[in-house]
Amino acid sequence: MTAPPLAQRPSKALLIGLVVSGVLALIVLVVMLLSGGPIGFGLSALLALAPLPVLLAAVLSLDRLEPEPKLNLAFAFAWGAGVAIVAGIALTLVGQEFFARAGYTSTAVENIGTVVIAPLVEEALKGSALLLLLRRRAEIDGLTDGIVYASMAGLGFAAVENVGYYLLAFGEDGAGAAVQLFVLRGLIDPLGHPIYTSMFGLGVAYALTRGNVARYAAVPLGYVAAVFLHGLWNGAATTGSLEWLGAAYLVIMAALILIIVVTVVERRQLVARMGYYLPAYQQTGLINDTDVRMLTTLSARKAARKWARGVGLGRAMSDYQQAATELTLLHLRAERQGVEPRSFVMERDALLGAMARARRW
Repeated sequence: MTAPPLAQRPSKALLIGLVVSGVLALIVLVVMLLSGGPIGFGLSALLALAPLPVLLAAVLSLDRLEPEPKLNLAFAFAWGAGVAIVAGIALTLVGQEFFARAGYTSTAVENIGTVVIAPLVEEALKGSALLLLLRRRAEIDGLTDGIVYASMAGLGFAAVENVGYYLLAFGEDGAGAAVQLFVLRGLIDPLGHPIYTSMFGLGVAYALTRGNVARYAAVPLGYVAAVFLHGLWNGAATTGSLEWLGAAYLVIMAALILIIVVTVVERRQLVARMGYYLPAYQQTGLINDTDVRMLTTLSARKAARKWARGVGLGRAMSDYQQAATELTLLHLRAERQGVEPRSFVMERDALLGAMARARRW
């Protein structure tokens, strides 16, 4: 079986970033284990990891039409869990030390660190995973891709951070306190970090996939929105007021609804454009009316993959669907931003070749 169409070889920088981030995350977890003991760490790790499979499945389900490369997703997750965590702790402590030396009380310093410094630093660090992926900008085809990569960085960050929070609660008041905190962080607001950083991801993706002059303003606007949501939740948590927590939660849920709406609308637009662009390739013999109907509904795509797996052609069908989807995205990119004609032809022919290879099976 052939590789996915137009697959890029993993860059050394991406691999190095993945390894460094993974090592840093491991170091942080080992430090937590040594400081909190095996029982407290074991319980904290279990609580932090328990909702992760469901959360990962929820995030990845947003991008079913054109799944992102696994290595890129792993990099974003590891970056959030490693580099963003370590650098976030260090820079937040430096910022708090600055205010402490300026004469602020310890309570004020702690609140400033939680409500102001941490959101500013952490959202910049988590969001930087997307900026590092800009060299592979062909992978970011739409707003949904920005949301997915940002959410992966947020989930990685939250997983390691939650271990630390649960461990602190366990050390202060025992297992009951850790479980109570899990109810808040793991059940009531498990998508906090992914939602915050998704605002940044939306900004970066918009800047990459639109052709208007003002598109670059979306990046700082997305960052400001991420910092605002993060600071709002942290500020409400520091007050201990259920009213403030409830209000902050409603705002964050409104952001989640926005994310869902964006992905649904973009998916429908992509499906509609597939029905518009793909029939033009019927003369190549690589697609017909039945194929177009299959490609333009999620249920039909799933049914086609199921049938193909039953006859041993699951990979060929997946490659065919992916190539047809990327062909549509190529047309959309040319429509929105413009693509150099020679580059367009090369990418188009490569995708048509991938469709032809898949059909031969």
